Amino acid sequence: MKVTDYLAQAKGETLISFEVLPPLKGHSIEAIFETLDPLMEFKPPFIDVTYHREEYIYKKTANGFYEKTAIRKRPGTVGICAAIMNRYGVDAVPHLICGGFNREDTENALIDLNFLNVNNVLALRGDARKFDGKFIPEPEGNQYAIDLVKQIVDMNNGNYLDPDINQGKPTNFCIGVAGYPEKHFEAPNYEMDLEVLKAKIDAGADYIVTQMFFDNKHYFDFVKNCRDIGIDVPIIPGIKPLTREYQLNSIPRIFHIDIPTELAREFSKAKTAAARVQIGSEWCLQQSKELKAAGVPSLHYYTMGDAEIIRKIAEEVF
Repeated sequence: MKVTDYLAQAKGETLISFEVLPPLKGHSIEAIFETLDPLMEFKPPFIDVTYHREEYIYKKTANGFYEKTAIRKRPGTVGICAAIMNRYGVDAVPHLICGGFNREDTENALIDLNFLNVNNVLALRGDARKFDGKFIPEPEGNQYAIDLVKQIVDMNNGNYLDPDINQGKPTNFCIGVAGYPEKHFEAPNYEMDLEVLKAKIDAGADYIVTQMFFDNKHYFDFVKNCRDIGIDVPIIPGIKPLTREYQLNSIPRIFHIDIPTELAREFSKAKTAAARVQIGSEWCLQQSKELKAAGVPSLHYYTMGDAEIIRKIAEEVF
């Protein structure tokens, strides 16, 4: 079932959804189940599974030189989606990225997902490789998320890359895209970032999931600004609790978002890990209650190692 169908059936009631990371290569899928098992009491209609592109490392060879080698640290998105749907009977939403795929790779991935009866995808450009100065697409690959959206829409219309395929079987993917309440860090300005987002919606995307934020005003302003320029699809807020000391600096650096002064001051004054968890959890709880009271389509929690904390927050909200 499509994400947009779940939202429509809810008739204004706020749903709950979660996002999980694939385990590191060499680890068991049990890590995913241990994350999700306690959260299933809230009956999420869909669960997102992130995708991580390859990274380059340099391995020393026998002759003393270093060889550039591509590795994927967190493979398994498609398999995890199938396992989630089989174990829990809920829809999985795989993230599909431009980086590391050419257009044929993307088409084949979409065919696999379609065969597995996965009805939703989140279309993202993805990050640049760690040591690249900017995002570099694969040869014959999609450069931007809008290109990926257009390719998925083409398949939904039965149009495949091979021109010899006549009257191809249409897929039926519901397409989500990312939105940035505080602006994508590469966008020249906020207004042009909104224009890019609208272009993705006009190209056929069905809903938006936002980058995390810690000030609900950013989300409410973002929704208003989207509506003002004609974006009328559901906009799902993505949130997470601040729980670890290093996150005070790493989250702004990695995700290019602000942490409100009040939260940052209280968090930095905390003397223990337990105190930091309490402060971050309470902040996220209040965010959640305000967003739910405002009638947001779903509260989308980024679990990222905080499943038990999120479970306790959700208990007080739902």
